[in-house]
Amino acid sequence: MTLKAGSILEGTVVNITSFGAFVEIDGKTGLVHISEVSDTYVKNIRDYLKEKDKVKVKVISVDENGKISLSIKQATPERKSVKPVEIDWNKEKTRNSQGGFEDRISKFLKDSEEKFQDLKKHQDSKGRGYRKQSS
Repeated sequence: MTLKAGSILEGTVVNITSFGAFVEIDGKTGLVHISEVSDTYVKNIRDYLKEKDKVKVKVISVDENGKISLSIKQATPERKSVKPVEIDWNKEKTRNSQGGFEDRISKFLKDSEEKFQDLKKHQDSKGRGYRKQSS
């Protein structure tokens, strides 16, 4: 069978390198580049594949020298829709009502004032040390 671009086949991982995985399909070996392993960033390909794994691959291209480029991420069906995140609005209201706006703003002001006093005290103590004399 001749390999054609766009074909989706099953192959076996025969070798793994830092830049990709070599997969045997129909008695020939092609390369799945590390960028074609997953939809997410792949830092270490060995986290995703092991030698002798059976994988579904899509033939991206076959050049005149017989070099075969493959993709695992393109062989998997695309996710058409993503389910929206369910938000429990009652839980949100409960969380926000634990401390009203006034309570939170007064706590913020108190914390800010304490930090400001500490900063001011620290700067005042720095000023009492060595001073450059003017000529």
